[in-house]
Amino acid sequence: MSDTSRRPSPEQQAELRIGEILRAAASWAREAPGALEPAIRAVCVRLAEMVADQRHYLSPLPEPQESERRAVLSLIADRLRSPTVTRSLDPHLKALEELELRATGSWSAVPTAQTEWISTAIQYLEGCARKLPAGERPDPYWADDVVAGIIASVRALIGIDELHARTEARYSGPVRRGALPPEEE
Repeated sequence: MSDTSRRPSPEQQAELRIGEILRAAASWAREAPGALEPAIRAVCVRLAEMVADQRHYLSPLPEPQESERRAVLSLIADRLRSPTVTRSLDPHLKALEELELRATGSWSAVPTAQTEWISTAIQYLEGCARKLPAGERPDPYWADDVVAGIIASVRALIGIDELHARTEARYSGPVRRGALPPEEE
């Protein structure tokens, strides 16, 4: 009799999450004209890679969970760079690289680096949309919505949506924040 309560291996967890990330990318791309699908998928893959690379900045978990989380996130980041994932996205990934969107050590900890990446991703998608005929272009601010949605989706799928709270707790020191003032009517 096999043990059905057994956790999937880090490799299996990584493959499941990569499949979820690629489905999320396809879902976000469905909302835009078909010509923009590869650009949206490339932004999603690059963002997911960068989020997975944040594994070094997370507060440690008790062992063996910490080792498993690091292994899964490392596998996700590595596999998102693999030809299996990037093959049809190469021109867009190269364009993003030229805009210096590769993951940096500061991306996960420095808000200005995150803001720069988000702005550049939005500008990239808007530039791709400007190449379409006027009647096929998405509505204004569509790129803002797509990038924000991708960020939320990828962080949730990878399990890093608590990153901000952990980083804040880690670096805020012993100073406690006061309660919020009551709302005025």
